[in-house]
Amino acid sequence: MPQPTFRSRRAASRDTPLFTVTADTLVVADFAPRGRPDGSRGRAPGPYRRLFALPGARAFTLWNLVARLPMGMFSVSAVMMIAGTRGSYALAGAVVATGLAATAVVAPWTARLVDRYGQARVALPATVFAVLGSLALLLCVRHGAPAWTLFAAYAATATTPNTGGMSRARWAHLLKGRADAAEGLHTANSFEQAADELCFMLGPVLAAFLCSALFPEAGTLVGAVLLLTGVTLFVAQRSTEPPAERRAQGRAPFRAPGMRPLLVVCLATGAVFGSMEVVTIAFADAQGHRSAAGAVLALQAAGSCAAGLAYGAMRPVGSAWSRLPLCLAAMTALMVLPLLAATLTGSLLLLAGALLPAGMATAPTMVTTITLVQRCTPEGRLNEGMTLAVTGLLGGIACGSAAGGWVVEHLSATAGYGVPVAAAGTALLTALALSGPPGPRSPFGPSNRSADSRPSR
Repeated sequence: MPQPTFRSRRAASRDTPLFTVTADTLVVADFAPRGRPDGSRGRAPGPYRRLFALPGARAFTLWNLVARLPMGMFSVSAVMMIAGTRGSYALAGAVVATGLAATAVVAPWTARLVDRYGQARVALPATVFAVLGSLALLLCVRHGAPAWTLFAAYAATATTPNTGGMSRARWAHLLKGRADAAEGLHTANSFEQAADELCFMLGPVLAAFLCSALFPEAGTLVGAVLLLTGVTLFVAQRSTEPPAERRAQGRAPFRAPGMRPLLVVCLATGAVFGSMEVVTIAFADAQGHRSAAGAVLALQAAGSCAAGLAYGAMRPVGSAWSRLPLCLAAMTALMVLPLLAATLTGSLLLLAGALLPAGMATAPTMVTTITLVQRCTPEGRLNEGMTLAVTGLLGGIACGSAAGGWVVEHLSATAGYGVPVAAAGTALLTALALSGPPGPRSPFGPSNRSADSRPSR
């Protein structure tokens, strides 16, 4: 039987399908190219696009940023509110220092409860308690309550959950078990570090504007509203929340192999931040440009933010344990630039130019350190491990501020830039003292290798 072929009268192009009929079958042959000629479909998405393509990632990130912004507002708002009403910067500084000390004690316990009972069940009540403490401070200042009430009220804000740690825990949960988990976690940590820098750069500016343009209590009030709103909507994203671990597995994060040297690195890196801030303010004041200190420090934060985003877009080379000394060596070398600018020129403009590359060295260091903290932290206690790192940073900031202030007071603001160099060198020596990774581990902690195959609860 003949087999007729049906086709167009025109010559068939490679985009035209051909049809043929057999005794019982219709056959279609399509010679069209499978991809677009311009190659736009063949281009692989970038690391950040892949990261935020994960289900629920954009929603929890948005509300976490809203909740994180007040972290850079509360201290400045409290200082401006208390000093503006009571006329005492000494009292304001003592109240803020008390709050930081209380946070260093309470935050790890709050984080442990978050890991054990879940973010939604713990973070929201803890936030409500902290917001009530902020409002109590506002009312005590407003109505002239005794000074001791200010200390008690601000200490109550120590229950504020570690929003950055909870966000990093969600990234680790979303990436667990994926083939690109290590690369994805590197990108996520880089983004989170850039977000930290952005919030701590914009927070003080927003707080100062609100307290100056509206009324002294405006910064504290707006910060409390943003914190409560952000945490409420963040914990409402239940699909990305890590499962709670009612029974903690393994040893406490502080006792995990490799953790304590990393916390020393966090402490020394925090001293870099704290001393740089105090010394830069003193240097600008000595030059007669105290009001420009905020803009100069913002350049350092902007450099760190940009470097964090760029570092996250790169494919990491080698292990994180081998990258840490390199990052710290770069940070130590670049911290010499502000010292040279202040010593050789005495120019605030050149100092600002030196702070930009110096700030760019801090983000890769923090990203790599946080990645190693995650790997050392036992499964189910990630938020506690992250909070220990943040506590180390806060302690370092306090020590660095005190050391920088002492050098400025007894020597000079120019000599004060030697403090961040010494702190960065201490972190480098600590990293060099590490003999390498303390045992094999997955990107999510020493006990998580076997957990990757278990379904999420």
